[in-house]
Amino acid sequence: MITTVVTRVRDRASATPRAVALRAKRLGIWQEVTWSEYWDQAELVGHALLALGVDPGDRVAVHSENRREWLYADIGAVAVRATTVGLYPTSPASEVAYLLSHSGARVLVAEDQEQVDKVLAVLDALPDLEHVVYLEPRGIRSRYTDPRLVSWDDFLALGARHREDHPGAVARRVREAEPDDVVTLVYTSGTTGPPKGAMLTAANVEFAVAATTGGAFASPAASPRDVTLSYLPLCHVAERVFTTWLSAAAGIQVHFAESIETVQANLREVQPTILFGVPRIWEKVLAAVTVGTSNASPVKRVTTRFWLRVADRVGAELVRNGGRHTTATRLRYAVGWVCCYRALKTRIGMRHVRYAASGAAPISPEVLRFFMGIGVPVHEVYGMTENSGVATGNRPGRVRLGTVGEPQAGVELRIDGDGEIQTRHPGVFAGYWRDEEATRRALTGDGWLRTGDVGEWVDGTHVRITDRMKDIIITAGGKNVAPSEVENALKASPYVKEAVVLGDRRPYLVALIGIEPDTVGHWAGRRGITYTTYRDLAEKDEVRELVDGVVREVNERFAAVEQVKKFRMLPKELEHEDGELTATQKVKRSALAKAYGELVEDMYLGGGRS
Repeated sequence: MITTVVTRVRDRASATPRAVALRAKRLGIWQEVTWSEYWDQAELVGHALLALGVDPGDRVAVHSENRREWLYADIGAVAVRATTVGLYPTSPASEVAYLLSHSGARVLVAEDQEQVDKVLAVLDALPDLEHVVYLEPRGIRSRYTDPRLVSWDDFLALGARHREDHPGAVARRVREAEPDDVVTLVYTSGTTGPPKGAMLTAANVEFAVAATTGGAFASPAASPRDVTLSYLPLCHVAERVFTTWLSAAAGIQVHFAESIETVQANLREVQPTILFGVPRIWEKVLAAVTVGTSNASPVKRVTTRFWLRVADRVGAELVRNGGRHTTATRLRYAVGWVCCYRALKTRIGMRHVRYAASGAAPISPEVLRFFMGIGVPVHEVYGMTENSGVATGNRPGRVRLGTVGEPQAGVELRIDGDGEIQTRHPGVFAGYWRDEEATRRALTGDGWLRTGDVGEWVDGTHVRITDRMKDIIITAGGKNVAPSEVENALKASPYVKEAVVLGDRRPYLVALIGIEPDTVGHWAGRRGITYTTYRDLAEKDEVRELVDGVVREVNERFAAVEQVKKFRMLPKELEHEDGELTATQKVKRSALAKAYGELVEDMYLGGGRS
């Protein structure tokens, strides 16, 4: 019998049945789930799926926010050799229809009435979908009559009856598991077209587990003493690594955030030791610190700003030393810890963080330097769905800011003649579901994964990503420009939330810029500038001047061909539901250029910087 994420949960339940595996809030109180309870619920799900006739290879979809039942459904489905398919909670009905239809899911676990309504609206287009299990009965049980609907409680009761009648059925499926079993379909974000379902096998997952539990990146290695907060969508491969796979392997205690809106409050409550975040999360925390400092009393504001300047110098020295302290930085930080950093880190929920990672998109080095300076060791890492999230990472004491680190153990990495990063290792996916042509494009004949990212070696050890191949801008003068570097520099400002640089086949670069409403709103309030909506605030002359200053400052760091000559303010916050962002908050560049085509053309026809 092979080792899988399922056997890891089962074995941990056997070895430490009373140890806490999961925590989630109910009615404002953290409720604990032991490893024994975790496995019992997952096993019940497995039996329920068997009772519904789920066969090996069948797809079981989950459409929910992060919560305990997500993991029960995931582990239970894999236990009976089914394939889990995650749907983003924010996915509109049209995307739900595509993902369920394309995957051919037979069973859907939906969180509440909102998600049930989405699937009911497209049910006629889903002939493979036989059962919809809903977690929250409010608004559903008494109003909906579709025979395919079944409550979570009834679903588990079905599993209990099946376990009583067939006590060894799930265990047999677990024993029959093979390394090439497809345990999950992870759909890519679809920035340039319909999402593709990457098939990750049991062997892929085990390689990812080995890469994240060996202690090379978090030292000492992760253990049951560690605590983490689960808040990014579980259908994203990175969150699955930290919440499900790493937890099962190392026994980390997982806390589920109440919602994405309460993440900062939940961080303060939980005070995790291991934390993963996409760049937008780290940028948002930095913006909150900026606002909080400005709102402080005069004495506290002056004191905090002084110690943040000290932290900036400490961070700069850490950058020069690969993340290692010198005697001088230790002394400065020790005094700063007593005077400022201890309280600041407690307030942002990171007092006990011993290892933090940023991934899934590029991040500004200035943001990382801030966190390094205040004592939060954030390491930029790199991976993608198609290689199980495993490629490179900055290691403690060997950090190179501006890079995504060194290849992880067991990872082969090369940069081909076009500058494309390619990886080869046991975590490389089995291909795209029902898309042989896309699979052929993604993999070379000898098993190398074409990542689509352009990169270069730094000092022969670390990898620097310059951009996505498809996003490289070639100006009318024939110059190649990587827009992400300029965009990240702009987004390092606490006043800028989104920056999209355009200019392919054009005479110069332009940008669409979205403000950070909280920070800019606070800035405006302190100056007596009144406003009503996001658009009203963004259109204020004073705000345009503020952003113009940011653009001018950033331009000074780049060559003339890389400078933003003109910009326009986005009139609204970008939304996944509007097709402007992927579910992982990546900008759909082509969709944005089309939606705001008039603004773009105006920058090439009109005059003035803004």
